[in-house]
Amino acid sequence: MKLLHSPTSPFARKVRIVAAEKKLELELERSDPYSSVSEVSKVNPLGKVPALIMDDGAALFDSRVIVEYLDGLSPVHRLIPETSRDRIAVKRWEAIADGLCDAALTARMENNRPDKNDSSTKQIERQLGKVSACIEEMARELAEREHCVGNALSLADISTGCALGYLKLRFPEIAWDVAHPNLARLYKKLMARASFKATDPTAV
Repeated sequence: MKLLHSPTSPFARKVRIVAAEKKLELELERSDPYSSVSEVSKVNPLGKVPALIMDDGAALFDSRVIVEYLDGLSPVHRLIPETSRDRIAVKRWEAIADGLCDAALTARMENNRPDKNDSSTKQIERQLGKVSACIEEMARELAEREHCVGNALSLADISTGCALGYLKLRFPEIAWDVAHPNLARLYKKLMARASFKATDPTAV
């Protein structure tokens, strides 16, 4: 299987970590989603990374679809619980983390516009407001637990770690780790794992 990715994409990082934790081998190929001639634009009509090209040549896209597929390939350490209640809880965490990343990405793109104006400023404020709300919800939900859901690493922890890592990369001025020591503890524990170390976007 080949993963088309960008090393700074939190969504691609999520897929790479899931594959590592599941002991699955992925061939990695960097792909620029903003280039009209990149391979990802040929296999994903949305033109986004990540995209997974399977052994039969078919492609999967959207990180949520890819990680679900990868988790089902091996019984080793299920990252998405099978029981309905825990499964929904994990997918809810993933939705919050992905939403944070979407908002942060939009804010960054607006901030980098060469023709930035008052409308851009308002959009940036709106998106950063979403980021702040997501952080608050994560901190509230985590409370003093060791893991986001249950008593072992799950997709909830991975998604959250990738979102927080993206903020460290692109918005270091957002001091979520100071405001929420429980998130800081979780992130520190995750960053001690080989899968997180190997995909650290700040080390690119």
